[in-house]
Amino acid sequence: MIKFQKKTLKVGKYVNTEHVDSLIRTYKKERWIHNTERLGKADSLSSWYSIEELEEFIAKAKQEGADGIKLYFAAYPQDFKKIPEYAGRQTVVMVATKQKETAEGSMNKDLYVSGENGPEILAYNMGVLCPPYCGGKGVGSDDGLGIAVIDKKDEGMIII
Repeated sequence: MIKFQKKTLKVGKYVNTEHVDSLIRTYKKERWIHNTERLGKADSLSSWYSIEELEEFIAKAKQEGADGIKLYFAAYPQDFKKIPEYAGRQTVVMVATKQKETAEGSMNKDLYVSGENGPEILAYNMGVLCPPYCGGKGVGSDDGLGIAVIDKKDEGMIII
């Protein structure tokens, strides 16, 4: 009897609170403060999606033959009119992928499906960004993100 073993594609792992806090602190210190200063407003720190919509996107991706989801770091254009509060702020775009074997090795290729005007990437975006929408809390208010101090030199300091 021949048995086939499915190759697992798992690459991530569960992490603890200390790990998450360290990553967020490092991000705020090394990237977010600079983004915020450049934008002239607090950049987003997170993008929220409901479990229901994530399950729906994953089900659609599986139906189309995907075996993974790639999270692209991205930013809305400065003239984003659909939700003006998102203009210039960072976001994540989830893109369905399919692993392909190439001469260079395994690659996770973005998945395209038939659309009205030809092939369209199978992707999901437009979550709830914080900031600007932090559930009534500001960044640094008891939201688990800690505080950030922005030194504006001659203009003083801002605590966020």
